[in-house]
Amino acid sequence: MRNGVPIALGYLAVSFSLGIAAKNAGLSAPLASLASLLCMASAGEFAGFTLIAASAGLLELAIMEFVINARYMLMSCVLSQKIPADTSLIKRLVLGLTITDEIFAISVAFPGRLNIFYSLGAYAVAAPGWTLGTCLGVVMGNLLPANVVTALSVGLYGMFIAIIIPPAKKSRILLGLIVVSMLASALFTYVPPFSGIGSGFRVIILTVALSLGAALLFPVKDTEEEAKQPEMESSEILNRREEQSNA
Repeated sequence: MRNGVPIALGYLAVSFSLGIAAKNAGLSAPLASLASLLCMASAGEFAGFTLIAASAGLLELAIMEFVINARYMLMSCVLSQKIPADTSLIKRLVLGLTITDEIFAISVAFPGRLNIFYSLGAYAVAAPGWTLGTCLGVVMGNLLPANVVTALSVGLYGMFIAIIIPPAKKSRILLGLIVVSMLASALFTYVPPFSGIGSGFRVIILTVALSLGAALLFPVKDTEEEAKQPEMESSEILNRREEQSNA
C-alpha cells in the first residue's frame, strides 16, 4: 500500500482530465467514477468517452476497448509466471483486474514469487485516487468557467504528447511511425470515402493496421534473449573445452 501512494497521487492528477472528458460526453459523476473504477486505463477511458460523445454503437465501443487495452493481456501473461502455480482461478482473475501500467511495473519488479496481495495492496490505494480524480473532474467541470474547463481538457493531450516525444527523440523509426499515424488519421478524417467511416471503427482500423505494419516492417528484437546469447555461447565453449580436456 505504501508503494501505491505515489501511483495514487499521479492518478489523481491525470484522471481529472478524464473527468472533464466524461462530462463532455454527458456522463454524471457517479457513472464516470464507476467507469474509472472498472477500467483503470487512461487511453481506454478517453477512447471510450470519445466514442460515447460521438454516439458510437456498443459494438464499436467493445471492439475499441478490446484493441486499445490488449496490452494488459500480455502483462497478465507475464505476471502469471511470477505467481505461485497453485493460485486459484478467482485470485488470478482479481489480479488481472488490478493490472495497470504502473502496478504491473512494481509487481514485475517484486523479488521472487509475486504475492498477489502486494499488487492488491497497491491497487487498493491507487484505484481510489484514480476514481476520485475522475469524479472531481466531472464536478469541477460543472463549476469552473467554460474557458478554464477547455484549458484543463488539454491536459490529457499533453500527457499523450509527453509519452510519445521522449522515445521519438531516441528512435527515427518511431518518429516516422508517429508522423505516418498523424497523416493517416488526417486522411481518414477529411478525405472521402475514408471520412465516411464511423469515428470508432476509424480508430480501430488505424490502430490495427499501423501496429501490424510496424511490427512486420520493424520487429523489435528480444533484448533479453540477445543478452543471454553471449552467456549461452560462452557456456557451450566451456563445456566443449571441458569435454576435450577429459578426452
